[in-house]
Amino acid sequence: MASYSPCTDQKSDTLDAGNVEDFKVHVFKSSSELLEKLHEKWSKVEKQPYPAMYSSTYGGIILDPALMVIPIDDHMVHRGHGVFDTAIILNGFIYELDVHLNRFLRSASKAKISSPFPRSTLRSILVQLAAASQIKKGTLRYWLSAGPGNFLLTPAESSTPAFYAVVIDESFSQCKEGVKVITSTIPMKSPDFATMKNVNYLPNVLSKLEAEEKGAFASIWVDEEGYIAEGPNVNVAFITHDKELVVPFFDKILSGCTVLRLLELAPKLVEQGRLKGVKTTNLTVEEAKSSAEMMFVGSTLPVLPIITWDEQPIGDGKVGELTMALSDLVWEDMVAGPTGTQRIAVPYI
Repeated sequence: MASYSPCTDQKSDTLDAGNVEDFKVHVFKSSSELLEKLHEKWSKVEKQPYPAMYSSTYGGIILDPALMVIPIDDHMVHRGHGVFDTAIILNGFIYELDVHLNRFLRSASKAKISSPFPRSTLRSILVQLAAASQIKKGTLRYWLSAGPGNFLLTPAESSTPAFYAVVIDESFSQCKEGVKVITSTIPMKSPDFATMKNVNYLPNVLSKLEAEEKGAFASIWVDEEGYIAEGPNVNVAFITHDKELVVPFFDKILSGCTVLRLLELAPKLVEQGRLKGVKTTNLTVEEAKSSAEMMFVGSTLPVLPIITWDEQPIGDGKVGELTMALSDLVWEDMVAGPTGTQRIAVPYI
């Protein structure tokens, strides 16, 4: 899990381009020496971002960040043969764990990865991990990998799929400020890969970087037929001038758990007369850009207003009233939704 090199501050690791032949690589002669170095690194971190990790290769929960590692020959690492999902922890409850876990296992099936545990055990591990972390607000991210064993394209017959999970201590709050987006020039994934939440996220990364380089928050993908698809790691939704909530079909994109919940909650605004309808359909770029309101929908947002697209304002260029009403619905569901179904209480010790 660690994203740094354990040797970066060793004097011998500073490469002088003019004296390459003098460059000496430090050799760690014992595990205790390496562990000491890792602990030294983590001692300099002001706030521990990963309070707990689970690894099926270890067979338990790890609280020491220096040991939160994945084998280098794990096929998720060197071949991208893995799937993942994320749930949030808010006020001591895990939100929508079951729907995320169901999608997780569907993705694993598509990726031809079998789970080392039944679903009930995976769920129990995640709940216990959240409890061990003592985190009341953060994210719970978990992976199924084809597992370690070799560096070939396919895992060895003796390989066992691996399950990893980590609690990330991060703060998030309801988004109320609008953001700018652009149309992505990075090719989107084919439907088979886009509808599977796998670890091959390079197109998503490049799409996000492209937007940031142009001063925007994120990009919007448009499919080969000219229809709106999704953002790099979020769904997108629109409010028409007829006050109808419209979400693109999920046949070529990931069916986000949060946007699906939004579609379940939005009829409340229809009952109040604030919305006239809710539907999923194809939208062209022209139709989308001429909408009255636009938003990203994702787990930690949960709804993020979009006010400008390719330097053109959406609607009046301000955060939309109905966008925020929808945001309130989902946020209230996250904070006080049904327990046992939408929210699972974490049994902290």
